Amino acid sequence: MRILVTGGTGLLGLWVTKVFLERGYEVYASHHERKPVGLDGVTWEQMNLEDFKSVADTVKRVKPDAIIHTAAFTDVDGCEEKKELAYRVNYLATRIIAETARELNAYLVYISTDYVFDGERGMYREFDAPAPVNYYGLTKLLGEVAVNTLAPRSLIVRVSGLYGFSPTGKRNFGLVALEKLMNNEQVDAFHDQYLSPTYVRPLAERIADMVKREVVGVIHVAGERASRYEFASKLAEALGVPRDLVKKTSIKNAGLRARRPRDSSLDTGRAASMGLSIPPMNECIKSFINDYLANKVV
Repeated sequence: MRILVTGGTGLLGLWVTKVFLERGYEVYASHHERKPVGLDGVTWEQMNLEDFKSVADTVKRVKPDAIIHTAAFTDVDGCEEKKELAYRVNYLATRIIAETARELNAYLVYISTDYVFDGERGMYREFDAPAPVNYYGLTKLLGEVAVNTLAPRSLIVRVSGLYGFSPTGKRNFGLVALEKLMNNEQVDAFHDQYLSPTYVRPLAERIADMVKREVVGVIHVAGERASRYEFASKLAEALGVPRDLVKKTSIKNAGLRARRPRDSSLDTGRAASMGLSIPPMNECIKSFINDYLANKVV
């Protein structure tokens, strides 16, 4: 089975690429600027999501049986500042990929986000009405609509608060907190924003499981509900460093350009009923630390 992973150098994309390789698939992965080293067996394709013809041509040339669309403009504040870019990358490029997947009769997995919800109550289920409060969430929701409308063989996977390490993936709260705590430095963490912190390695494994079974529709695959403060405190405990290194801060005082949902945690009951749950937070944190210490190798 031939797999195409878009955004193969990103935080999640690189782990997805690695997992599919380990499971014996023929893996193609796209990169925008530079391809990583150390993943023998991957065929790398350069892809610029702003160049729609290039996107379609690349997918048609690869002729994948399944596409895992992880690539996106994920800078939440950046999406507020560069709305046209966010619209083109998160919606229009996704639309092109969905159209091409339909043309090739390829199975499409689209990685979406908890930020499609307004955050007024948390523990959102798959059929709850989206109501994004920032432009990032809006463009990802438009991507969902494109996939749902244009690609009959498709799955929308909503995730939340991704954390982990990859040599080419962008920085994230979990990684920053881990490195600071290992150096006995203070970590400032919001106590009043809740999400479902999700470790990328088991998420990538669940994605591979869903591709094998060709799950369709919408599914939430994420970790346990927690504030960033609670997550960082558990990370300190696992590292054996003083918990008072983690300091409570308020998102209300952060001066962020884009509004964030107050509680965008996800209900993962559907995933659990299908045997697709993410392991408990404490277990994920231990794996995260061990993976980071293992010479930072993905």
